[in-house]
Amino acid sequence: MNEPAFVVVFPSIFAKNKQSLLVSNIKKILKIQNHGYSTITTDDDLIIIDANDPVFASSAINQLFGVGQVSIARRTENKFNEIVSTIAKIGSSLLLRGDVFYVKVEGHASGYLPKDVEIAATSALIEKTVDMECKPGTEAKHDSLIHCYLTKKNAYVSIFLEKGHGGVPYNSQEEQILCCIFDELSAISCLEAIKQGFDVRILVCYTTDANLMELVKMTNRIIPRLPSPSVTLDFCQIAIKDTAKTLQQKILVTSNVLCQLAKKHKIQRVCLSLSPLVFPIWLIEQSLDTVTKNKLIPWIVLAGLDQAIIDTAKEIGLGKYLSRIEKLGSLRLAKSKDDVSEITQKAVKSYQSVTVRIGPNNVHDILDSLDH
Repeated sequence: MNEPAFVVVFPSIFAKNKQSLLVSNIKKILKIQNHGYSTITTDDDLIIIDANDPVFASSAINQLFGVGQVSIARRTENKFNEIVSTIAKIGSSLLLRGDVFYVKVEGHASGYLPKDVEIAATSALIEKTVDMECKPGTEAKHDSLIHCYLTKKNAYVSIFLEKGHGGVPYNSQEEQILCCIFDELSAISCLEAIKQGFDVRILVCYTTDANLMELVKMTNRIIPRLPSPSVTLDFCQIAIKDTAKTLQQKILVTSNVLCQLAKKHKIQRVCLSLSPLVFPIWLIEQSLDTVTKNKLIPWIVLAGLDQAIIDTAKEIGLGKYLSRIEKLGSLRLAKSKDDVSEITQKAVKSYQSVTVRIGPNNVHDILDSLDH
């Protein structure tokens, strides 16, 4: 089978009206990771990339937000018999002996229904794989999915199909926001801010060298989602012992530090890594009050902490940290008005900024660039 294979990007439901920005981000990530391509075109809602190496290109593209699915697929005309023949040919080459398969056809059909193609292609596949003892299954129960998407002119039959991370393309809001990473929940909060389309600047607030190492590793899982060859990270050390009892103080300190650095960098929006599903409302209101008094705009991206962002966090390697988030819900925090001004000023004085080129040695490059 010598037909060319294309990388096919399916924009997420909220990114379909931001197709041009997603195309721009795809071009950036391919350039950053040195993956060559001949053309990038659109076909109805789909983005089609003729890449030199479709496997590596699809993997790079699927780091981006705004992607619903990404596939490596072969293209044929949107003609009933052509589609059925192509699905049967590709499907038979993908199936293993005894596989239970399911043919899924979606998209635009004229003169026939997608279900008609599913039925005809399933029959054709049964004939082609009779010696392999392959059998048709259901959408809920199958070993192999044979996926086909129809545009007005073409049909794309997937050789490989992978789920994307959803959200909207990076910087589709055209607004910058300052995020702080100081624990697991704040890392997910930063990830969600990127997923919501903000241009994110990251501040890392650490307590000890060991804590710094852990937070840099978390941050390193996030920065490849930024379609930029380099990234500038801010760092502050907070002189607080890292215990459950001091969590409330740490939240208040980071809120204050965020405000001071946001004004320094002339950023109007501050991301607060708080959720009413985890923290009491009075603590959230204290942080909101801190931000508004500084004449900045607070943004709580985790107002509803949904399963989708948890799944994304797992997929990019933050899964091992998530068990700690469950413990936050069991904490009992007492109302208080702690004076954290002295701790805040010490943290601000420890400020450092590091710019690194995104690559395989990010963690070492960041730590080596810091004075600590």
